[in-house]
Amino acid sequence: MITALMKLRGALAGSRLPLDVVGADEARQQQKSMLDQLDDYILPRLVQLEAPILAVVGGSTGAGKSTLVNSVIGKVVSEPGVLRPTTRSPVLIHHPADADWFVGDRVLPGMARTTEGSPGGMEDPGQLRLVASDTVPRGLAVLDAPDIDSVVEANRDLATQLLAAADLWLFVTTAARYSDAVPWEFLQSASDRSTAVAVVLDRAPAETIDDITGHLAQMLLERGLGDSPLFSIKETVVDGNGMLPAETVVSIRDWLVDLAADAEARAAVVRRTLHGAVTAMVKTTPPFAAAVRAQGDTAAELRSSVEGAYDQAFKDIATATQDATLLRGEVLARWQEFVGTGELLKGLQGNAGKLRDKVKTSLAAKPAATTRDLNDAIESGLSSLLIEQAEVTAERAEKIWQASPAGRQLLAVADGTLGTMTEGFPAAAEQTVREWQGNVLELVRKVGTEKRLAARILEAGVNGLALSVMVVLFAENAGIPTGAELSAGVGSAVVGQKLLTAVYGDDAVQTLVTKAREDLDGRVHALMDAEFARYLTVLDQHPVDAEAARQLTEAARAVEDCT
Repeated sequence: MITALMKLRGALAGSRLPLDVVGADEARQQQKSMLDQLDDYILPRLVQLEAPILAVVGGSTGAGKSTLVNSVIGKVVSEPGVLRPTTRSPVLIHHPADADWFVGDRVLPGMARTTEGSPGGMEDPGQLRLVASDTVPRGLAVLDAPDIDSVVEANRDLATQLLAAADLWLFVTTAARYSDAVPWEFLQSASDRSTAVAVVLDRAPAETIDDITGHLAQMLLERGLGDSPLFSIKETVVDGNGMLPAETVVSIRDWLVDLAADAEARAAVVRRTLHGAVTAMVKTTPPFAAAVRAQGDTAAELRSSVEGAYDQAFKDIATATQDATLLRGEVLARWQEFVGTGELLKGLQGNAGKLRDKVKTSLAAKPAATTRDLNDAIESGLSSLLIEQAEVTAERAEKIWQASPAGRQLLAVADGTLGTMTEGFPAAAEQTVREWQGNVLELVRKVGTEKRLAARILEAGVNGLALSVMVVLFAENAGIPTGAELSAGVGSAVVGQKLLTAVYGDDAVQTLVTKAREDLDGRVHALMDAEFARYLTVLDQHPVDAEAARQLTEAARAVEDCT
């Protein structure tokens, strides 16, 4: 059992809930409660079953918990709070011979210890003040906890943690507040976990004490706590030390003394509470595992949605660089200026030799400025396409994340920088295009290995042929219509295709275009992946273990098999 619970604890502690999905706040609180229950009670109690019973006195504000503790112990060990909320530290009273059970971190290991008379102990609610008193029977310790309904959240959380660390609850309420919702939420929790509970009805008017006690007993029965001891204390005046008359609490004291003296009864209380706590742990693990799984699913969805946006950007760029979209405007004008489209079109039906002569005559005479203008136009057109897609995709991805709480959380972490392309993207896009153009130029040089072909390339001009490859590539999926359907852009690509075929032949042209396409796609992918990586960086700052939910489920099943 201990081994199985330690594995469950490891799985719980290792589960991360960084994303703001529905129910995440509740799951985080549940995780803390489960870890506290394991650390503060289940594991230390399993390891040392023979340790004294810890009875935690809890209840609402002003219920008289500290007064009751002092009266049962027989001396002032816990100062009642005059002002609300009470901020003093919780007090644990034990027999001097039982001190070793509590001075270490056997229970409530996260709380520092102070002893009676230590400076600052009364004022620090984060410390557990230990008081040794021989009026407490051996085998029993009593802990006075903060108010369960304190206006201070830290007090409420501490009260909840201390009650979860108890073998036994001594729950105090009053005639005026016994039916309040908050106390019954705690009592219902105790019932659900089979925690041993005793209830004290304090400050009951003498004339109505029987009626109120009967009603309270009925409420306990209806909520599965019918076997819980119920004590009533009549409204009375405290003495000069703030303690109740001994006769009003004698029944409570005798019950605690008898319990401490009966080893079998103590063991029964421990077994009941421990078994209930372990069973509750097993029952609460599946919904917590579901919350952990939701984290993983959300992280995957956030990643996939943005990945899809950038994949679409790549597809849109690929389409725009194949359907003649780029063969218009400045690029088209510079291309027609470069090749003299009208003259070349007249000769496209000639034989290969004549066409090669026409190509050589047409291109060889072109000034360098014409080649440079066309090259610049292609660079500008392609760069603009990349920049436009980067900006549109960043906006699209941001809008997708804005649609979910977790996405908005991550966008806030990024401080609004993800909804636009990175500052350096335009320069990177231009550099990418220039490098690609340079690589196409190298491809044109390297394809011609045969001397005759190499001579043709030199005659036609390497730069002109490289630009022709780019033009053909930009219309490779636009089709080659004829007659009236011949658009200016596609017609330009036809000229480029014929020009390249005349120099290289069909097979070599296809090789050139394919390699140029592969190189362009690779460079565009690298650019867009860098933009996409910004989203992944933010997501990776909120890591989620995809295996955590499965590990939790398996660990809880192992614990269940041991019960």
